[in-house]
Amino acid sequence: MIIQLNVFSQNVIPPSEESICLSKETAQKVIKDLIKYDGVVKELKLNNEKILILNQKIILKDSIILIQYNKIDNLNKLYRIKSEQLEISQKLSSKLETDLKIQKTKTKLYSGGGILGVILVAFIIK
Repeated sequence: MIIQLNVFSQNVIPPSEESICLSKETAQKVIKDLIKYDGVVKELKLNNEKILILNQKIILKDSIILIQYNKIDNLNKLYRIKSEQLEISQKLSSKLETDLKIQKTKTKLYSGGGILGVILVAFIIK
């Protein structure tokens, strides 16, 4: 059985004025910090996306609330109009009842007067 391992080596870069040498412990801390930084950057990106989505939801809810306020306002206007129509209708109904009573009284008087007239004419003729 043959086992193959891929091995690579790094070229050693000679120290220069721009390079920094770190101890093993410090290098490990730097690597941990860099990994944490990458995680924090990803988390920040996700949080910004969440904030954007939440802002869109807020805008949508605000528009729904505005539409509901408009509906309520329209229903209140309709209610006032119908109330005014009902009031006018009640006034007209009351006036018609009064006029009907007056007309009935006049009719009774005329019919009573007609009967009285016929009796008087009959009495005068005899």
